[in-house]
Amino acid sequence: MRSVPLVLNGLCLLATGALGGLVNFFPAPPSNNKPIPGGSPVSQCDVSESQLLELSSLHLTPNPPVRGKNVTITAVGDLLDEVDEGAYVDVEVRLGYIKLLTQTFDLCETLEDNDVGGLTCPLSAGHYSVQKEVEIPAEVPPGKYVVLARAYNVDDELITCLTGEIVFPSTGGAQLSKLRHKLY
Repeated sequence: MRSVPLVLNGLCLLATGALGGLVNFFPAPPSNNKPIPGGSPVSQCDVSESQLLELSSLHLTPNPPVRGKNVTITAVGDLLDEVDEGAYVDVEVRLGYIKLLTQTFDLCETLEDNDVGGLTCPLSAGHYSVQKEVEIPAEVPPGKYVVLARAYNVDDELITCLTGEIVFPSTGGAQLSKLRHKLY
């Protein structure tokens, strides 16, 4: 079974994006979103533009992801053209209106760093499937996280555009109630 490393990169960053740093790159907001079958909070964006990756399904388990637990990402799709060294992903993560991360990642380097089935660039056109487990740190602050990831090949052709929203609810009230119960 081969993997969809392009999806993995965007979703790993989606799941752990709150931990990144700031840079001076601001991608345009997504337009023309289309849900991806599978019930995840992730949608394909910029669907009016030609894209090299056609996702047929995307599942998150648990859905929605939970702080302090692992999330398993399962994605299936077809890559329509080869992806070579020099491919990159522009990622933006917001917590509400606060921009936490805007960064460009080397796609091929990210694949190797995340040990995605030993895959390396170039990636051949074809049918791919991936299942990847990602840790969600318990320290992720509560709030609504909005992620945008646009992947491009070395010739700046759009591989895919993914966007999603994940809400990590506040647990402060429950923790405060437990603390009060212990004190009294």
